[in-house]
Amino acid sequence: MRPCLSVLTVCVLLSACSGPAPHLDSGIPAPAAWQSPQALHSLKDNRQWWTQFADPQLDALIEQARLGSHDLAAAVARVRQARAALIVAGGPLLPQVQGTANASREKLLRGSGYTQLDADSENKAVDYFDASLTVSYEVDFWGARAAAYDSARHSLQASGFDQATVELTLLSAVASTYMQVLALREQTHIAELNLANAQHVLELVQTRYDAGSATALELAQQKSLVASQQRQLPLIRQQAQEALIGLAQLLGQPVQQVRIERDGFDRLHWPRIGSGLPSQLLTRRPDIANAEAQLAAAQADVKVARAAMLPTLTLSANIGSGADSASDILRSPFYNLTAGLVGPIFNNGRLSAERDRATARQEELLENYRGTLINGFADVEKALNGIAGIDQQRQWQDEELQQAQRAFDIAERRYRAGAEDLLTVLETQRTLYAAQDLNVQLRLSRLQASVALYKALGGGWQSETAGL
Repeated sequence: MRPCLSVLTVCVLLSACSGPAPHLDSGIPAPAAWQSPQALHSLKDNRQWWTQFADPQLDALIEQARLGSHDLAAAVARVRQARAALIVAGGPLLPQVQGTANASREKLLRGSGYTQLDADSENKAVDYFDASLTVSYEVDFWGARAAAYDSARHSLQASGFDQATVELTLLSAVASTYMQVLALREQTHIAELNLANAQHVLELVQTRYDAGSATALELAQQKSLVASQQRQLPLIRQQAQEALIGLAQLLGQPVQQVRIERDGFDRLHWPRIGSGLPSQLLTRRPDIANAEAQLAAAQADVKVARAAMLPTLTLSANIGSGADSASDILRSPFYNLTAGLVGPIFNNGRLSAERDRATARQEELLENYRGTLINGFADVEKALNGIAGIDQQRQWQDEELQQAQRAFDIAERRYRAGAEDLLTVLETQRTLYAAQDLNVQLRLSRLQASVALYKALGGGWQSETAGL
């Protein structure tokens, strides 16, 4: 055992040359507060944020997406792969045990044999049986095996965070697309009503033209308006169908199997959302946690690459027995203890290149982590800014819609009475239609801005793999 002790002494002395990889911080402090004044509310747990819109149909679609999305199923499979890789990486942390059993027969077919054969003319068949148990272990002086396990553990965490990111992105896309479908259907309904109204005015103009109180120009102008609104209808219906197809794609179903109630846009109301503090975002977004876990795995990979440049010590013990007959196999036991020290001498720069590659990968992921932090802060700021701007627009747009409706009603009555020309009626028609369409667009933008804020805040996500 003295050679083993000598090897141990050498390895302990060499361990002073290897240190842990330096810990790298992002270097990006979180802002003290959000810039938008909409961020004054306290942050609440929004793990089922879609229920805040109080739409049972949306709740059902969310559940369908969770069960039917192929992207989400693929993310779940990646987590299982990472979990298996963690078990593989943990194997070398404990001694490896192998058992062998052999049986052989050597028989001389003809002749008297030769010196390399156990069989000869007097003993033409020779049987041999042996069994052994081998235990081997590579001493992890430099922490390479532990670092490889840490890398696999952080990779598993990253896979779990990636699954959460895929799910959050999927569910927010389902909610946003569903709202778009309802809004386009509402716009279709408005276009149909305005077309019917324009046709009603056309009938009035036609009657006056036949009576000689309206000109051919007025009749042509109204017919042009009717044709324009008829042209708009197929476009809006096409957009609504395309949005429905996109929703079916997110659900993982053919569009023929997706059924959405026509009347539902007015039921949607955006909730009051608290954004909390920017520092809370670091623990609430799965993409940030994913970037951090990948960086931690890369740090462990650097340590593995550095350790590969140092000697390795392997210890093994073997116990076995052999005999010429199976019944005597346990009568001649033996054991064998070995220790081996292997160190790289010349590899044409391969190991140092592996270390440099791992270091560069760590630097890349550090920059990715920093970029993810900045993107996270920007996502929240954009969502808050969008909500503030849309709310201000809607305050004035409500007044715009009311006055447009009033102006059209007055112009139509005055035209019937012969106190107003058709040009005024046409202008008020266009203004009313534009105000009604804009009202739907702003409602949709406000609803989608709420979804975007939920997504930017992490959707109430909380890590479930922190204990790994």
